[in-house]
Order: sequence, then C-alpha cells, then structure tokens
Amino acid sequence: MSEYPEQIKILCVDDERNVLRALERIFLDDDYEIVLAGSGEEGLKVMAESGPFQVVISDYRMPVMNGVEFLKGVYDRWPETVRIVLSGYADASAIVAAINEGHIYRFIPKPWNDDELRITIQNCLERYFLQQKNCELLAQLGATNQVLEDKVQQRTEQLELRNRALEFSQSLLGGLPVGVVGVDINGMIAYCNDIGARLLKDVCGDIFGADVSTCCNASLGLLVAQVRLDKTITVDTVLGSTPCRVIGRTITFSDSEAIVLVFLER
Repeated sequence: MSEYPEQIKILCVDDERNVLRALERIFLDDDYEIVLAGSGEEGLKVMAESGPFQVVISDYRMPVMNGVEFLKGVYDRWPETVRIVLSGYADASAIVAAINEGHIYRFIPKPWNDDELRITIQNCLERYFLQQKNCELLAQLGATNQVLEDKVQQRTEQLELRNRALEFSQSLLGGLPVGVVGVDINGMIAYCNDIGARLLKDVCGDIFGADVSTCCNASLGLLVAQVRLDKTITVDTVLGSTPCRVIGRTITFSDSEAIVLVFLER
C-alpha cells in the first residue's frame, strides 16, 4: 500500500540512454511509475499526454532544448511539479539560471549518489503533497471566507432594511395627531413623539430615559401600573391642565413586555 494519496509518476529526461536506464534502476524497489524521455521536446509532450507528474528530473546539457529551457516550460504549464536538474558541469551561471528561470528545487551534480538521490526524491514528494494540501486549505479558506462575506452582506442588507423600517415607523408615529409614549419593562420612557412630549412636559421633569415611578408624577405611574395589571385600558385623565383620553396596552418587544400609551386630547 503506497504511503502517498496518489500514484507517483516521475519523468526522467536525458539525451543519453544509459543515464535514463541508470535513473530507472535507482527506483526499481519503489512504488513509482518511471517515465523516460530523450529530449526536452519529448518531455513536454509526455507531460501533456501522460501527466500529471509529481517530479521531473532533467539533464542540463541537451541539444536543441537544454534542461533549463525544458524545466521553464514545465514550470509555465505545470508549476506544481517539483523540478530537479542534473549536470556534470560545475557551472555557477548555469546553476543560477536553472534556479531563477526553471524554478528548480534541487541542482544535483553528476555522478550522483543513488541513496542521496532517492532521499531527494522523497523530499520532493513531501514538498509536492504539502503544496497540494496548502492549496486545498487555501481553497477551503477562500470558500469559507466567501460564505462569511455572503452572510455579512445578507446581514448588512437586513439591518439596512430594519433601519429604514425603523425610520419610517418613527416618522409615522411622530406625524400622528395623538401623543404616543412607549415604556419598557423597567418603567423607563423609551419612546415619545412630539405631541406626547408636549403633553408630558408638565408631569415629567425629563422625558426620554425617565423612570415613570420616580421622575414623573403619580398619575402617569398609576396609568403604567394599571396597564401592566389589566394588559389594556381606556381611561380619561388630565395631564397638567390638558384633559385626555388614554388608551394603553402591553406589547411584546425583544422578548420582554413593554407598554404603549396613546393620548388623545379632548
């Protein structure tokens, strides 16, 4: 059973047949599929027809298309494939070109050590599957972020609709020809339209945020207490010097019981 999640395919490219056979022999005991190509052009054709390949090993000095040119073509079309270049020449400029242009993972001199090459291939495969896993995680992260962005957008649109509805409701209540007062579960005046504020100015020192049991005269406190007890009332009263008919009822708001008082001047 392979330790890897997919069949391992390694492409070896060299214009010398004996080098290809030597590379093939190194991996006889490994569960790898070794594919051989005699030139850079053939290597690119094999990559296109028989890929994907996790690793590509290429000689540096080859006619027509050298190893750097070949591996640059591999990088341009299959950037996830890990690339190794072999060379019998200790040419510093060639090494720099291979790394910069072909995005080479390893530059291995000829003759190579078989055990070291096998370890290098194992490192290449670890790198390949780590990059693959990172891409999967990034894709999942991107999908999750998109879902979150969609939810934020949806929530923002909902809040905008609620704000517009609230503004409309406040404008509507503010324009009614009656006084409207809202008292929350704690007995605090949470809403009051203009007519309501005018009617309450003689019975409350402060209106918004006022506690009807401490900041207002007893008559308003009694009205609120009666609504809490009876759930709905219709009574006549006098606010300051203004006779009014008061309609009151309880409503459920934000999972708590609030009170609405409507004052009709008589």
